[in-house]
Amino acid sequence: MGKAKSDMQNITLPKVGVRPSLSSYAIEIWQQRVFAYIMARSRLQAKHQANRFGYLWLVLTPLIDAAVYGTVFGMLMGGNRPDNFVQFLIIGIFLFRVFTDCVSQGARSIINSQALVQTLSFPRIVLPLAVALENFINFGPVLVVMLVLNMVMGAMPTFQWLWLIPVLALYALFNAGVVFIVARIATHFRDITQIIPFANRFMRYFSGVFYHPAVFVGHMPWVMALFVLNPVYDFMELARWALIPNYSMPASVVVSAIVWAVATFIVGGIFFWAAEERYGRVD
Repeated sequence: MGKAKSDMQNITLPKVGVRPSLSSYAIEIWQQRVFAYIMARSRLQAKHQANRFGYLWLVLTPLIDAAVYGTVFGMLMGGNRPDNFVQFLIIGIFLFRVFTDCVSQGARSIINSQALVQTLSFPRIVLPLAVALENFINFGPVLVVMLVLNMVMGAMPTFQWLWLIPVLALYALFNAGVVFIVARIATHFRDITQIIPFANRFMRYFSGVFYHPAVFVGHMPWVMALFVLNPVYDFMELARWALIPNYSMPASVVVSAIVWAVATFIVGGIFFWAAEERYGRVD
C-alpha cells in the first residue's frame, strides 16, 4: 500500500492547455489545415442557407455599396473624380469589404466558440484562421464579378492582370494577421467589438476607397505619406494598378504593402500564440 501511494505521488500528469513552442504550434496548425477549411465552409453555408438569394448576396452586397457610394460621392466630387471612376470605385469597395468583414468577424472568432475552445484540444488560432479563409472563399465570386465589370468598362485582360495574384496573396496574409490580432484582443477586452464598426468607418474614408487622396491632399506630402503607410490603401492601389489601364502609383506603395503583409502575419501569429493558454478561460 505504501509503495502504491509512493508511486502515485511520483506520477506527473501533463498540464492541459500548455502553450507549445512556436515551431510545434506551426506544425499543429498545418496538421489542422483541413479542419480550418471545413470550418470556414460550414460557417459560409450556415450564413447563407437561410437567405432566399443565398450566395448571391456575396455579390449583391458590395454591388449595392458601390452603387450607393458611387452615386453620392460621384456627384459630390464632380470633376475631381478619378479617371475610370467606376472601375476605381468597384475595386476599392470590393477589396475594402474583405478587410472590414475579417476585422468584424475575427474579433468574435474565439468568443463565439467558447464551448469548442473549452472542450477540444487544438491550436486556438485555427478559429480566427477559419474566419480569414471564409472571407477569402467569399471573395472568389466577387473577384469574378470585379473582373467582368472591369472588362465591361473597357479594360481588356493583359499580362499585367496576373499581378493581381501576388497582390491578393499578400492581402490574404495581411488580413489573416489582422484577424489574429483582433481575435486575441477581443477575447480579453470585449468592448473592442463595439469600437470596431467606428474604426472600420474611419478606415473607409481614410483609405481612398472612392476618391484619390492625391487630388485633395497631394500638396501636403506628410498627409499623403499617411495614406501610403495605410496598408488597406496600398493593397487597393496595387489592385487598381494591375487592372486599370495606365494607372500610376509610387513604388513606395509596393514596398509598404509587402512589409505590412509579412510583418502583420508574423507579428499577429506570434501575438495570438503568446496567449494560447488563456483562451480556454474566456469569461
